[in-house]
Amino acid sequence: MTLLHSLFPRGRDDEEDNLLKGINSYRTSLNLTTLSENDKAKCLADEIADQFKDQPCTHTTGVNTVPGTEPQFSDYPKLLSKCKLNATTTRDGMIMPACVPNLVADLVLSNYTKSQYSNYLNDTKFSGVGIGSDNNWVVVVLTTSNPEGSFTPDSTSSANLVFQLGITHAVVLLMAFLLIL
Repeated sequence: MTLLHSLFPRGRDDEEDNLLKGINSYRTSLNLTTLSENDKAKCLADEIADQFKDQPCTHTTGVNTVPGTEPQFSDYPKLLSKCKLNATTTRDGMIMPACVPNLVADLVLSNYTKSQYSNYLNDTKFSGVGIGSDNNWVVVVLTTSNPEGSFTPDSTSSANLVFQLGITHAVVLLMAFLLIL
């Protein structure tokens, strides 16, 4: 098995999948629903993990992750934009960064299930999850089912397009009506 591991080392996605399985097993043991993967939350988790990757493991490193507030992270708006998100759909989510040397699987899982983060994993309002990792950092982003925490894509541009198409159709119909008269 060790030889097989050295030939095919586990990738970052495998580690993230194992963490998700562990978190969902933990929630199941508490009779809570499992968390569904959320692609936009994963994108944000990946981006935040990438920002942390060169920082040393310390207890003071982190972001303000109080639900209902925007994280105190200098590039947060840019990271949201990269993932096609906006602050209104991420406000009630939870961003939980952790640093574990070599991302040892058991330690990573216990870092979430046996710490202050367990309160959020135990909360029934969270229904989705995105996990990202880079170097010694792993970031778990929890999402909700409500609009303020759903991590749905930024719909501003598509709403404008629908509005513009509606105006275009109205102008065409008005011109057609005037031509008929």
